[in-house]
Amino acid sequence: MRYDVIVVGAGPGGGSAAYHLAKRGRSVLLLEQASLPRYKPCGGGVSPQVQEWFDFDFTPAISCLSCRIHYTWQLGDPVTVELTDLDPIWMVRRDVFDHFLVQQAQRQGAQVQDGTAVTGIAWQGDGWQVQTTGEPYRGRYLVAADGAKGKLAGWLGFRQRRRLAGALEAEVPLPENPRPRICFEFGLVHNGYAWNFPKRDGFSLGVGTLAGGGISQDLRRILQTYAAHFQVDVAQARQYGHPLCLWDAPQPLHTENALLVGEAACVVDPFTAEGIRPSLWTGWQAALALDQALAGDRDALARYTATVQNTWGRDMVWAKRLAQVFYRWPGLAYRVGVKRPGATRKFAELFTGKTHYEAVAHLAWQRLQQALPW
Repeated sequence: MRYDVIVVGAGPGGGSAAYHLAKRGRSVLLLEQASLPRYKPCGGGVSPQVQEWFDFDFTPAISCLSCRIHYTWQLGDPVTVELTDLDPIWMVRRDVFDHFLVQQAQRQGAQVQDGTAVTGIAWQGDGWQVQTTGEPYRGRYLVAADGAKGKLAGWLGFRQRRRLAGALEAEVPLPENPRPRICFEFGLVHNGYAWNFPKRDGFSLGVGTLAGGGISQDLRRILQTYAAHFQVDVAQARQYGHPLCLWDAPQPLHTENALLVGEAACVVDPFTAEGIRPSLWTGWQAALALDQALAGDRDALARYTATVQNTWGRDMVWAKRLAQVFYRWPGLAYRVGVKRPGATRKFAELFTGKTHYEAVAHLAWQRLQQALPW
């Protein structure tokens, strides 16, 4: 059988693309190398804005909700903020969330083949042949949604993906369920932060570096120090290291009958490392473009690149600038930014799509200039 579209990777980007294509009546094959549901190391914070892009209810895939944000600087100087008039942030486990999205795609008619790694691709004049550890498959169009570690972007001729300097995470169960709060720690990690994201029955603790700088850090030791702050011994938990592909600069996201989505397209926020929301959005936008291409629109794939550049990419220019300033002077940024009343609300509005980085970056720079010892 020849499919209209073969999607490689069953994360948020691939699942979103498969769902929206199948809903439009296109024949879709979704290939995933792992067996579903599969564990995915990730803090698991999801903006409620994503519900606007789908016509089914995500509630069954949400572990818990949180409106409380807690910050520390080097484990002290705490700040806690309640977001009383914004939709609560979704906290999800990626094995549940991603699989739930795949199941919605299946209900629309998408075919799913898990436990099937892609070993190569070949252009055959009017479509792609995809080689796998099982049988080969053919499709008119191809969606690369295989994440930061994926090979498809390279096979398709795109430049090397830029990766996060380092991230380490552990899932820790809890004997009881305290009121959920989202915790960020600045100061322990150079050019990054530590986090503790709640789930219904545990914590997702992690550390990550985002802004580069070439400084070697013992992330395992830092994670253990941060976990001890919550009376947790992560030495007894399995720890996962993983890369992220940060948005760095404008780049093509399409080629001959193929598109990049999600982390394969580097749509990870360079300031916060948020990746689920932009992955879902690019999957949706890719489906719209491919549906138009299948209907005969030769410019649809190029418009997909332009759409991502002119919306997400334009905003990420400001996110990158803000990251460079924040992580250069983190102590000062914490004092004049994070601790300032209203700062958390601004970033919550960013996370829920109610404002943009340009406005926040200008305001942050003005306040930082006032505090710098020129």
